Amino acid sequence: QVQLVESGGGLVQPGGSLRLSCVAAVSRFTFITSAMSWYRQAPGKERELVAVTSNFGNNYADSVKGRFTISRDNAKNTVYLQMSSLKPEDTAVYYCSTTKSGNTYWGQGTQVTVSS
Repeated sequence: QVQLVESGGGLVQPGGSLRLSCVAAVSRFTFITSAMSWYRQAPGKERELVAVTSNFGNNYADSVKGRFTISRDNAKNTVYLQMSSLKPEDTAVYYCSTTKSGNTYWGQGTQVTVSS
């Protein structure tokens, strides 16, 4: 079982920034060797992959390239999503996710609303 806890969401104006955090309740070794992802789901839309970090590097959805940065602090079992130049279309619930032993785990989500 893997527990993921996100934080850092909120209301921000267009052009603003937010940093999301996700703490994984796993062993340090498991965290270091795990790919960690951020997804988002807007109302009425399917959940989509935003960014992923792994031993092979970082990858981003085309819609967020150049604006969002995923990073991790292995000492804190934490993965971050730094979001800049936010747009109204970035409004969604953001979820942290990882896969372990063939099972996919999700956090509870954190709401990000971009509005003036």
